[in-house]
Amino acid sequence: MLALPLGAGAEQEGSGGTGGLADAVSGLVVLFCAVRAVRYRQRPLTRTALVVLGLPVVAVAVAALGADSVSNALVGMARYYQILVLVPAAVLILVRDRDDFRLVAWGLVALGLWQGAIGVYQYLTGTGASYAGEDIRAVGTFGATDVMGMSTVVAYGLVCAVALALGGGTPRVRLGALLCAAGLVVPLALSFSRGAWIATAVVCVLQIGCAGLRRAVRLVAIGVAAAIVLVGGFGVGTSMLEERLSSITQVTAAPDQSVTDRYTMWAAAIDMWEEHPATGVGLKNFPAYRDSHASIALSAGSDVAGAGAAFRRQPLLSPHNMYLLVLSEQGLLSLCAIAGAWLAMLVLGVRRLATAHRGADGLDCALIACGLLVWQLIDFVYADIGGPSTVLTSVVFGLAAWWALAPKAGSALDDAAAGR
Repeated sequence: MLALPLGAGAEQEGSGGTGGLADAVSGLVVLFCAVRAVRYRQRPLTRTALVVLGLPVVAVAVAALGADSVSNALVGMARYYQILVLVPAAVLILVRDRDDFRLVAWGLVALGLWQGAIGVYQYLTGTGASYAGEDIRAVGTFGATDVMGMSTVVAYGLVCAVALALGGGTPRVRLGALLCAAGLVVPLALSFSRGAWIATAVVCVLQIGCAGLRRAVRLVAIGVAAAIVLVGGFGVGTSMLEERLSSITQVTAAPDQSVTDRYTMWAAAIDMWEEHPATGVGLKNFPAYRDSHASIALSAGSDVAGAGAAFRRQPLLSPHNMYLLVLSEQGLLSLCAIAGAWLAMLVLGVRRLATAHRGADGLDCALIACGLLVWQLIDFVYADIGGPSTVLTSVVFGLAAWWALAPKAGSALDDAAAGR
């Protein structure tokens, strides 16, 4: 659904893409899993999975009591349950084996290539979102109101492609995945998303390191050669891209207005939490408390233009940091529960990764699951849930949950670790 063109009127409404349709399909998937579980009278999740995925349920329910209206409470609960609990549980249930897991991963690669191809076309033809006065920012089908959407999708595909290139079962699979990874680098660069760049670079380095020194050397050599060809041969390294890269090191010395706004909203979120440390200010209440806690350095909003949208100012309604968003709206108790669930999945996933690295089958699945989860946890420092691409985040959590919690994901690995 996220591969479809922007829906009619969606840009004017500020949804930024076809997220409504994708969310509806995710609801049908959850409903299908529920009906199947009742029909076959089976307990679809293990006790460990129930505990890990159930932690956010209680935390969000308690936080909803502090919302300023029933509608905010219901909408906030539905969104958090969708992204953190229901869709990840559905993915955990529906993925039967590692072949299914790899199929979903290749789907993420294909979606990334599709969105990336549209983004490159937007850059070359000047039909993308506005950046530095020019309509060149690659945003795919997500539009100017969700400039992070395409970079997120492309980054997911790149992480999966690198993992498949490192741990794929056959040379043909590894070569195909490597070519896909090389192709995804260009649209990721043209997205001008510094947070996505940082998270992707860190994860890819970790993946290469976990795969072994010999594979690491080969892949780094190919990556350097591809970068030389792209920058030197095709002129991908424009002055704007170089300026954006250099700005990463200037976020404290000479921050631009977007960074200043982000720092200001982070400070406002922390101030809200200090006033309500246990339960926060309530679900979806950050916009209502923002102005009373933010300094005058905060601008009125961000400029939105290009990619078919007329110029307008988009209000800043969240701190663009998932941890601070949960902390400010739901308090420390909820943050500990939600982050604790993510940490549990990461620890269990890394444990199976260590076993897979020692020779058992499934290294590619381990690198995909752990890589996607680490990418998301890093990206949440610069972003939060919101926009049509968020439904894909729930799928990522589902893949990580399957690798960490599903018995079928680790049965062979557990047997290998036990020496059986």
